[in-house]
Amino acid sequence: MSLTIACHNDAFGSTGQIEPMQLEEIVAQGYKSVINNRPDFEGGPSQPLNEVIEAKAKSLGLHYAYLPVVSGSITPEQVIEMARLLKTLPGPILAFCRSGARSTNLYQLAQQVR
Repeated sequence: MSLTIACHNDAFGSTGQIEPMQLEEIVAQGYKSVINNRPDFEGGPSQPLNEVIEAKAKSLGLHYAYLPVVSGSITPEQVIEMARLLKTLPGPILAFCRSGARSTNLYQLAQQVR
């Protein structure tokens, strides 16, 4: 299954839910870090757990962060943390959630943090 990634610029992209096996494709596309913005079990029991995705990501040499955000309820603290991650994680960075929209919104809000 090929990923559809919205490349916002050379440093950041977003996508919908990923499967652990897709991390090899993410590495092949040049991403150095992954941010998971989707809370565990949001999509039910078939959604891959954060810990499984994180373990696979780290085994491939990717940097990884878990910043779960409830859809439609992004907090100021989450925006600040996203801004910090964008500044400190090696790029390019790929963030994901259910559809990619939440990660995109969080990214755009984080760009406004000074």
